[in-house]
Amino acid sequence: MADSPISHHSGGVVDKAEEEGASSEQKAQMEQAYQQMQRKLRITKLDEDIKRKVMVLSGKGGVGKSTVATGLALCLARRGMRVGLMDIDITGPNVPKMLGIEAAELNVEDGQIHPANGPHGLKVISMAFLLEDPDKPVIWRGPIKLGAIQQFIGDVAWGELDALIIDFPPGTSDEPLTVSQNLPGIDGVVIVTTPQEVALLDSRKSINFAKTLSVPVLGVVENMSGYTIRGTAEPGSELSVMGPVGIPLQAMADEAGNWSLTLDVFKSGGGASAAAELDVPFLGSLPFDPGIVRGGDDGVHRIVAEPDGETADSFDSIVDNILATLDEGSDSQVRIT
Repeated sequence: MADSPISHHSGGVVDKAEEEGASSEQKAQMEQAYQQMQRKLRITKLDEDIKRKVMVLSGKGGVGKSTVATGLALCLARRGMRVGLMDIDITGPNVPKMLGIEAAELNVEDGQIHPANGPHGLKVISMAFLLEDPDKPVIWRGPIKLGAIQQFIGDVAWGELDALIIDFPPGTSDEPLTVSQNLPGIDGVVIVTTPQEVALLDSRKSINFAKTLSVPVLGVVENMSGYTIRGTAEPGSELSVMGPVGIPLQAMADEAGNWSLTLDVFKSGGGASAAAELDVPFLGSLPFDPGIVRGGDDGVHRIVAEPDGETADSFDSIVDNILATLDEGSDSQVRIT
């Protein structure tokens, strides 16, 4: 297997091999075997140390999956839970920038990588921390990505966690397959979609991917569900606003003169319909919030910038639904059949 960007040295094994007159190739093989054995032992212990492990998937790019994964992790962490966030997107890692910690440096002690610290004590690991030039593309073939992911799983000193949220690149290929096969005790998958039909088609593929691996589907999250506009007018007066498809929308100002309308930028209700069609839970929807885009660019997630806002409330509701499903126990978790 090609070398991955993170390397350790098992000095005791190499020293013993040198004493026995082993060749350089034999010493390299012994060191690799020792590292793999140590990694397997640590992965086994992960199942004991991490109570809940949740994968966040989307079949299509651009649906805000990393934003959702980061929001779920922050929402859990601000409740006082010990939470880790693993960014498995090898070629496009964005999580550190969203959290404002892209300049963090990882420490390696006793052959283990220590995660960076984010808001609310969130522990974060991402390939972004290991790239010397963030503008340089990561061009790796499958086996090298496989090695890096295995190290992310087995060589990171997470400690004891209440939850580990795992963010993936779009699709259902190497990354989610590798994690599901190497990390024991995956508690479930959260599927992220937007309301339009193209995104929903790809989300169905993600759900069927979970079916193939017999991983519980915790439910579907609909992102960018609708954009709410607000204003003031004469109390009790009616207003007409042209909607996204040219259909007028009506609103009425309340007694204080406040009015609001939600514009369905990408349709509405698609996530709930897909969940019902495939007989999996609908976890909730997140509003189309320009503040999420600004927060991601500025390194301040919307939950951190506006903890009592509409988006934070929506995340709280979704997390409540996820925890309720998880608390039902593994025997009653929803699986595709």
